Amino acid sequence: MQPARRFLSFTGAFTCRGCVARHGLGAPGLRQQHRAFSRSGPRQAAPPGPSRSGLVSLNSRRLISVSGPDAAKYLQGVITANLLAGGPQQHLRTDSGFYAAFLTAQGRVLHDVFIYPDVRQDPANSFLLEVDASEAERLQRHIKRYKLRAKFDVRVLDEDEGRVWHAWNDGDDANAAFPTPSSANANIITVPDTRAPGLGRRIVTLGNSGSSPVPDLDLPRVAEEGYLIRRYLFGVPEGQSEILREQALPHESNIDLMGGVDFHKGCYVGQELTIRTEHRGVVRKRVLPCLIYPSSDGSKAPEKLEYQPAVGQNVRVTADMVPAEASIGRVGKKGRSAGKWLKGVGNLGLALCRLEIMTDVVLPGETGGAGFNAEDEFVVGLGTEGGNGEEQKVKIKAFVPGWLRERLSSREGSH
Repeated sequence: MQPARRFLSFTGAFTCRGCVARHGLGAPGLRQQHRAFSRSGPRQAAPPGPSRSGLVSLNSRRLISVSGPDAAKYLQGVITANLLAGGPQQHLRTDSGFYAAFLTAQGRVLHDVFIYPDVRQDPANSFLLEVDASEAERLQRHIKRYKLRAKFDVRVLDEDEGRVWHAWNDGDDANAAFPTPSSANANIITVPDTRAPGLGRRIVTLGNSGSSPVPDLDLPRVAEEGYLIRRYLFGVPEGQSEILREQALPHESNIDLMGGVDFHKGCYVGQELTIRTEHRGVVRKRVLPCLIYPSSDGSKAPEKLEYQPAVGQNVRVTADMVPAEASIGRVGKKGRSAGKWLKGVGNLGLALCRLEIMTDVVLPGETGGAGFNAEDEFVVGLGTEGGNGEEQKVKIKAFVPGWLRERLSSREGSH
């Protein structure tokens, strides 16, 4: 008898049961595929799953300082969230940080960001923008280009000036208060990551604490891959490899459901299409977590969203082998693409999925299950050829996280 396998699973709220056993599924039919992959050289082993709690230094994120008397006014006109609060007697938000996006004039996403008041300076006129590290210089140039005569300075912080962390604690006591850094330390900013319930906290350390572990947090240090897997299990995209620059729409990337868009604020760049989509359009595609599984050995589609480091017994196939933006199709059927792959690790990843084809989500104003068939299976190409000259493929299944389904239902009921 084989030992029982233990996996990470997502059933509404994230629960981690420890490190993932490195087991795969039988896939003898993928041997030809292995020969194709071997030409590209060895790959790093996929990481195990995240722990029940953890503290991660996010090298994939950088901070940009925007500081000066016109900083707030400028940002209010170019981000999707609202810097102001308080109804008719509006004033600058006093919370310690929030999620937002920069858009093109046509309403496409340029950058997804977190925005924090810079507590070291005047928080009403000084802000820190957290952005994809590979896009920090580009966002800085974008801000400089369109600041015109606005009075503020913008610069990318050196890594030793500030660092972004993510922390979570899935302890047995769900009501236990999350440990927070000492409030006496003005160089530490901490804010709940509200993109999905239970995802964790964002922490920014500045100055001398920028390169040091966050004090007062009794949490194990975890590699950044652990955060990546956790985020994928929650179905939360981040950065321009997952929210494609000048291609992605806020609704399709779930920025609206993750609290990144204020639909009641005044004008901002890209507002027109975003508002029109919210009130008149039907969002047919959204980013969802997906699992890959072998396509050639009769494996059944997974029933739960569970992380494994790889799929396949004789050949270890991982989601990072799937090319970015690869088209997803239905097995045995022709027609429009069912979605587009974004990025993955192990057997887990994110894809932009057509809801009415790949999920049971009913779109507003349409008949339930009009295009969805629970028996349908989907495949995505691996960009390599087997011995018969045909492109190798792996099957893929999309999942709708509980928090996303709930927010979709709530949004539909409010319209």
